[in-house]
Amino acid sequence: MSTKLNVLKHVMVPDHKIMSEEEVSELLSHYNITTEQLPKIYHDDPAVKTVGAEPDDVIRVIRASHTAGRAEAFRLVVKRPKK
Repeated sequence: MSTKLNVLKHVMVPDHKIMSEEEVSELLSHYNITTEQLPKIYHDDPAVKTVGAEPDDVIRVIRASHTAGRAEAFRLVVKRPKK
């Protein structure tokens, strides 16, 4: 009797979405950066696994904010280094 937990349904976990190539291009040109300059998130993070992201994907993290109403952050999915 196995029930799979969807971490994205938890109240403390912000929404995670995989960005399209077009969205990533717009983001990078808007901020004049490369993907390597984005903050990183590991490929085995539970939220990343739930949305089905792979290394080199860019994730949009959408949080509720008391001051801004909605805050967006962007993360590059990377493989966790081997020990």
